[in-house]
Amino acid sequence: MVDPLQQFRLDGKVAIVTGASSGLGEHFARVLHAVGATVVVTARRAERLDGLVAELPGAVAIAADVSDADARERLVAETLERVGRIDVLVNNAGISEVIGIEQESLDTFRSVLEVNTTAVWHLTKLCVPHMTERGSGSIVNVASMLGHVGSAPIKQANYCASKGAVVNLTRELALQLGRKGVRVNALCPGYFPSEMTAGMESDEGSVRYIQTYGGMPRMGEPHELDGALLLLATDAGSYVNGHSLLVDGGFTAR
Repeated sequence: MVDPLQQFRLDGKVAIVTGASSGLGEHFARVLHAVGATVVVTARRAERLDGLVAELPGAVAIAADVSDADARERLVAETLERVGRIDVLVNNAGISEVIGIEQESLDTFRSVLEVNTTAVWHLTKLCVPHMTERGSGSIVNVASMLGHVGSAPIKQANYCASKGAVVNLTRELALQLGRKGVRVNALCPGYFPSEMTAGMESDEGSVRYIQTYGGMPRMGEPHELDGALLLLATDAGSYVNGHSLLVDGGFTAR
């Protein structure tokens, strides 16, 4: 019998986490490190990455702006040069602009899709040859419950479009890569504390909105994503492929 708990370990494996300088990305890096992974953390803010790896023995910091194609290529190349392998890619980096479509510019829309969708596709493409050569790998795309439903009255068409694209990109890439040993899944959080949601936990209108429409009348806590992340990233989820796992307290069940 396979040890159930051992399946959730990542000993000897390497995981890249994008957007790891704060919020959920930083939390994901800590979780993966806790189960044995050598974690490569990346984001634009090098000083924050340096502070994080100082707390995670063996972790590697590579500053990179995932909105830039050259930076994405350098990230993957430097990871392979420094640690020799890539087993898990957590495409976590994301941005959003809250603005109505009447005021939103084409450049704004494109910039959000570049980080939230194009970078996910490109980093996956860059990691896949290494993973398929070895016949194993896990891609975890951090999408959102807003890849499944609209966000109004919060106006962010750019974010909803980008995350909806990630959800279906996940399905397609899972079909392309699953037979080659690489699983692709999406983790879709609801409202959790992060830089993107800063202030929601204390804003009276936001609190009332979540209490009214959420299946559970509160925001999630970061640790409540740990089980879902580890299921998708480790051998515990070895037969899970092309799935979008909603962790939203039942918000989208309505």
